[in-house]
Amino acid sequence: RFEDFETDETEWKELPGCQNVTLTECDFSSAITDYYVKHHLRVRAETREDKSPWSSILEMIPYYIAQIGPPGIELQSTNGVIKIKVSPPEANQVQKMWIDYLSFKYNLVIWEKSSNAEFRKQSIFPTDTITGLAPETTYCLKVQATLPLDAQEGLFSPIHCIKTTQKAKDLLCPTNVRVLALNMMFHLHWNSQYKQRVSYTVQYLLGYFKKLHSDHSANWSHVHGCENITNTKCNFSSIITATLGFYYLRVQAMNEYNRSCLSDEVKVDPLVTNEIGPPVVKVDISDALLHIQISPPGGSENKVLRDHYDLSYRVLYWKNSSNNKEEMKMKVIKQTIGTVSDLTPSTLYCVKVQAFSEAYNKSSHFSKDECIRTAGDKMLPLIILATFVSALIAVLLVATLIIFVLYQAYNQIKYVFFPSCHPPSNIEDLGGQPFSHPYLLTAEEPTENFRIIESIITEETNQIDFKDYKHSKQSSRDSGNYSNDDDTSGSKVSEEVLEKEIV
Repeated sequence: RFEDFETDETEWKELPGCQNVTLTECDFSSAITDYYVKHHLRVRAETREDKSPWSSILEMIPYYIAQIGPPGIELQSTNGVIKIKVSPPEANQVQKMWIDYLSFKYNLVIWEKSSNAEFRKQSIFPTDTITGLAPETTYCLKVQATLPLDAQEGLFSPIHCIKTTQKAKDLLCPTNVRVLALNMMFHLHWNSQYKQRVSYTVQYLLGYFKKLHSDHSANWSHVHGCENITNTKCNFSSIITATLGFYYLRVQAMNEYNRSCLSDEVKVDPLVTNEIGPPVVKVDISDALLHIQISPPGGSENKVLRDHYDLSYRVLYWKNSSNNKEEMKMKVIKQTIGTVSDLTPSTLYCVKVQAFSEAYNKSSHFSKDECIRTAGDKMLPLIILATFVSALIAVLLVATLIIFVLYQAYNQIKYVFFPSCHPPSNIEDLGGQPFSHPYLLTAEEPTENFRIIESIITEETNQIDFKDYKHSKQSSRDSGNYSNDDDTSGSKVSEEVLEKEIV
């Protein structure tokens, strides 16, 4: 019985061809009409007189328990290679469980027919060419069909053996066909062995046609701009309109006699074949931060790189100084703008950036070094200015003090050795004998001055007019040379003595 959710039918039915059989197996394929519905099965044994109880019920969904059968194989050996054509499982059956043949993947195992053979495994398309074989050698192979999405592996086909032929060397055929791709710009290059005039046409095939079991030779197309060219390279970026599919390219060479030859095919998986170029970096400094601006590889307009690769960036930065061999520091960022803090003033910093994609395990080369110098410390000029002003003030104070001390010392020396005051003229010229030494009148020796005057006076001047002397003394005092009160007192005493002597 099987579960029918539309009719809710659950009654048991007899399986045609499985009644009263004497074997312990039965083919009931014809009774299964839906491979995705759960089926219940049971069996019992019978004799002429007796019947056993029913067995335990077996539940199964045909699609999930079915084993993928072996595919069919057709081989052809030509020009040193083996051409293979694979037929899907159930190809000869009217009723098929696996209708979508495009879901099948085929695994090939091939080896030389010898005692010490080495097995080589590779994936192939339903119609494919096996290359890299030794000429005039017998190879054996087998093929397995798989369903990767369902994690199902089929049975291997029977082993087929075939002998390769000698490969003809045609100098007209292009060799070493290769793809160089950078930032989603694709170029095909090849080598030419033909020395005479030859023209080349590049052809491509969408990978979808390779999955078909039918002949796809008529589905090859020409690459626009690469038809009948004489150089050995072609830019085929225009045909890469999808990034999730495969492309196959080949080069057809044609000489002046219209004889042509095809090169080997080369497979292009755009996102895998492409290489990521280095980004463009600009640096700037503001607010004690190093600002890093990154332009993605291929330019900001290249959306394929940005959207499909999901790029990240490794930023390396270091101090570029001959005296400072500090190691590079790294930071990983997702954005195209990054900053670096904790910068040292008046220091040259250098930066380089690498783009990488973790999903495709691809990394670009590092960008060229970009260097910039940080500004000086703003406090340093203030500290220098304050130190200079303080030192200047200290020097001025010390100089002023030294000048003051020297000036005072100079005044003292001048006062002692070169006095500015002199004795009165009437004292210097008295008696017609000038003084040869300076004489300072002091208050402690008033009497001594007058003794000198007394020694000068002789007896010949007996008739001195006291009034004239008094007048002379008064005139000398009024002249302003001396203004000592002690002199006045001394003069009064001298007058009294003189009066007495005169009398």
